[in-house]
Amino acid sequence: MSAISLGQSVVLGVVEGLTEFLPVSSTGHLKIAEGLMGIPVDDDSVVGFSAVIQVGAIAALLVYFFQDIRRFVTAWGRGLRNKEERYHHDYKFAWWVIYATVPIVIVGLAAKPLIEGPLASLWVVAGSLIVGSGVMWVADQMGRHKRGEDDTSFKDAMLVGTSQILALLFPGFSRSGATMSTALMLDLDRVAATRLSFFLGIPALTGAGLYELKDALGAGVGVVPLAVGTAVSFVVAYATIAWLLKFVATHSFNAFVVYRVLIGTALLGLLATGVLTA
Repeated sequence: MSAISLGQSVVLGVVEGLTEFLPVSSTGHLKIAEGLMGIPVDDDSVVGFSAVIQVGAIAALLVYFFQDIRRFVTAWGRGLRNKEERYHHDYKFAWWVIYATVPIVIVGLAAKPLIEGPLASLWVVAGSLIVGSGVMWVADQMGRHKRGEDDTSFKDAMLVGTSQILALLFPGFSRSGATMSTALMLDLDRVAATRLSFFLGIPALTGAGLYELKDALGAGVGVVPLAVGTAVSFVVAYATIAWLLKFVATHSFNAFVVYRVLIGTALLGLLATGVLTA
């Protein structure tokens, strides 16, 4: 019998698609949803399922930004063949994405027992949601929002990419929240910060999903629930990406800050009253 039912896979797919690229912590929301549905959040198959359905969200990202990605890959290929092309920003940016992914890969592999053990506690999720909201508010208020995507540098990519570790170790912090906050602190405008967060998430999240695939299939999750959850995640994530880019073009991140505080506080209440177990 599958550890996750078909109906539960649909719910989790919606949650993943909605929250993967919003700065509200997809991991935290998945754990909350799993807890409310009575799914053991520390089960290997459940951890694997959560990682694999992220691939659906990443696929939506690849489709949405296909033209940009093709531009980067084409520039990278030209640069490998032609020395003169290596001065092009797109060629450099492609390498920066690769370099910026290395820190999270190293930490992810080294700290895997902690990430899937003590740090997976819902108490950690709740605290990280609230603390991360403070970081995001400060970043949005202090950032001068004066630099666009073409102004990004190797330093920007490395700092923003490395900040993904915060979300890896503290699941409620949010990968998008950490990367966007860091980019805002570096004075990128909100759209540039959001797009940079998207691009840097592609290799890290895709790698995590593929790495966990064996656990998801081999430890009790059926192929059908896994496929359905991934497909639902794709559709919902695509719509969310389109909405978020329009939203940040004319709004601050304050709405996300308030939401994070509310959901974090609510989670603390559910844990304290025993409605959910950590």
